[in-house]
Parts: sequence; structure tokens; C-alpha cells
Amino acid sequence: MISKIQRRNKIKTRIRGKISGTASRPRMTVFRSNKQIYVQLIDDLAGVTLVATSSKGIAEGTKSEIAAKVGEAIAEKALAAGITEVVFDRNGYLFHGRVKSLADAARKGGLKF
Repeated sequence: MISKIQRRNKIKTRIRGKISGTASRPRMTVFRSNKQIYVQLIDDLAGVTLVATSSKGIAEGTKSEIAAKVGEAIAEKALAAGITEVVFDRNGYLFHGRVKSLADAARKGGLKF
């Protein structure tokens, strides 16, 4: 039987084989733990993180509401850095709940996927 972690890693590998980030259109990757959610904009060609933010320090609301605030924050930072388009990498997680609310808030904040 395959574990949850093995299943997610398999999905993650399949996704990463299809997408890659550039300086003009970086990869927006999401990591969620049980308590926090983290998001980075990565230029895979240079191997650098351009912009990053997390939910640390945000204590009000449900996990989905906090994820939406992180999505708005990453959109603000990206626009300040001159980034308007990204490639979304859900990192093997299903596109619902916290991941979806983060993505929707980033779109609402001005990022194009």
C-alpha cells in the first residue's frame, strides 16, 4: 500500500516534469504544513527564490482565511518586484481548501496564472 507522502511525492514529480519557472514567469510553489502555509516564487533557470511569504505571524481566522491573506501578500510582493505572471505549482496537494483559497486570493491580488 502506498502512503500519503509517497502518493504526494509521485504527483509532485509528475507536475514538476511539466512546469518550470523563468525570471519573467516564475513558478509559484505552495507548501502547507498542519499549522502554516508557505509560498515562494522561484526562477528555476537561475535556481533562486525571487519572493517568498508565509502565514507566520498571522493568527486570526480559519486556515483557509489565513491562506487567502498569504495569497494577497504574495501578490503584493510580486507586483512590487515587477512580476505579473506566474506558473502555479500546487506541489502535489489537491486544488481545494487552503491551496485553492491562496490561489484565488493571489489572482484577485493581480497575479495571472
